[in-house]
Amino acid sequence: MRHSQCTAAKATQQHNRSVPGFADLTFESWAVPICIGVTCKSSYQVCYDVVEFTEDIILRDISRFSGELFVSSGEHPRSSTQSICKSILEECSSSFNCYIARTVCGRRALGPRVGLFVNTRFEVIEANCRYLGIPFTFNWLMLPLFGIQLAWRLAIASWRCPFHYIRCAQGRVRSISSRVRRTLHGSSDDIGWLQQTPGMAPVEDGTARFLELLECIRNGEHTLPDSFVYLLIPGLFSNHGPLYFVATKKFFSKKGLACHIAKIHSEASVEHNAWELKQYIEELYWGSGKRVMLLGHSKGGVDAAAALSMYWSDLKDKVAGLALVQSPYGGTPVASDILREGQIADRETRRIMEFLICKLIKGDIRALEDLTYEKRKEFIMNHKLPEEIPLISFHSEASVAPGVLATMTHIAHAELPWLPLPNFGGEESDNSAQAGRQVPVVIPVSAAMAVCALHLQLRYGEKSDGLVTCRDAEVPGSVVVRPNQKLDHAWMVYSSWKKNPTEPDPCEMCEALLTQLVEIGKSEQGKKGVGSSSTSNSTT
Repeated sequence: MRHSQCTAAKATQQHNRSVPGFADLTFESWAVPICIGVTCKSSYQVCYDVVEFTEDIILRDISRFSGELFVSSGEHPRSSTQSICKSILEECSSSFNCYIARTVCGRRALGPRVGLFVNTRFEVIEANCRYLGIPFTFNWLMLPLFGIQLAWRLAIASWRCPFHYIRCAQGRVRSISSRVRRTLHGSSDDIGWLQQTPGMAPVEDGTARFLELLECIRNGEHTLPDSFVYLLIPGLFSNHGPLYFVATKKFFSKKGLACHIAKIHSEASVEHNAWELKQYIEELYWGSGKRVMLLGHSKGGVDAAAALSMYWSDLKDKVAGLALVQSPYGGTPVASDILREGQIADRETRRIMEFLICKLIKGDIRALEDLTYEKRKEFIMNHKLPEEIPLISFHSEASVAPGVLATMTHIAHAELPWLPLPNFGGEESDNSAQAGRQVPVVIPVSAAMAVCALHLQLRYGEKSDGLVTCRDAEVPGSVVVRPNQKLDHAWMVYSSWKKNPTEPDPCEMCEALLTQLVEIGKSEQGKKGVGSSSTSNSTT
């Protein structure tokens, strides 16, 4: 053993002599680092995992801070980190803790497998441990600045919030005021738009001739020919009124005239009913060989006019004329005021109408939408009535007297088979006695029409039958009939519970209208014949 130690000492002396400058080193310059390195090497084997974990946390914080601090200036984070480490090394003291930090950082820089006693002159050692305190110190120094920035942002936010709420309140007030104005304005600009639109054909007053024909009919002079088939077209909600046009059909049938009531879905859209009427007219024409005279009440007149406008090429040889009775050809303010968008409670009102029409009645909401001014303007501009078809427009004014409120309208019959009730319709027949008693169903329709007419008169200053204004019922290019009698919208199709024998009934008025329509058709044919003959004479 002593021989081996001597051999090692000699080898060491030879090595020292062979290394240039090594002999110049003093004992303090190399003995102390070697002792510290040996101690660190032995402790490294024990706490390597703890130190490595701590280093990872420290280096991650340092790299994050150095990246945020120097990337914006264009300097690479690694080079900036090395420069900071060198500057810190110069200021670092020679304490044991700082030395251990240098050796640990040197190990991190050279790799975990390199000995900690390498580089005894401390030229490649980094001082990352000292760098650990920089982010926390910097954050503490920046804390007042962060507080000022936070206070400034809070001040700006507190300043902006009132303005935001003020702007929202202003927008809400403007929206509400716009809805209120739109609701109060209503249909003021739409009523009578047919007379205000340029290019519309003028109307002709035929009231005098109508009153003459009506007087003749009341005196027993019936001149309505049987060379036509007369088709009565009911209006909106007619499917729920069993007596709709029934009395008029019976009256015509007793005169020996072919009269029918169109079986259409009254709560369907105008275009849908126009297609059904087109097929219905063709069936009547091919079945009887006679041309068809049309009389439509309320929406039924609008459906009939739509059928002629859309399918005139197929119906021009099959239809002889059209009479529109209290029809909202230009639209109605009632439908527009209910379904107008942008007014107060427009969505809630539409939901209610959809529930009533679609759910309860099993209809289509478009049946009511098609009677608004917006839809009627669009349809009339796209589908105009043919000029060669004879047209009559009949409209009336409802009475708003207090006595009308007590008027009841007979709309249906209810059969009660086993109750011995008195007969309301006259003498009892054997069939009716066996089937049971018929009890009339009466409702105050006239009272409701009077209230609606008073509303339209007070709000818009327009005369109406309760649902349709007089100006909107006049079809351009037609012969207009304006009776002097006060008649509401339901009077023409339902009989009143109290009848006045001195006044004409709805059946007689329908006959007078169709008789006048036949006369208009004959006069137009005569004018065409005279025009064609004059043209041929001038040619010869």
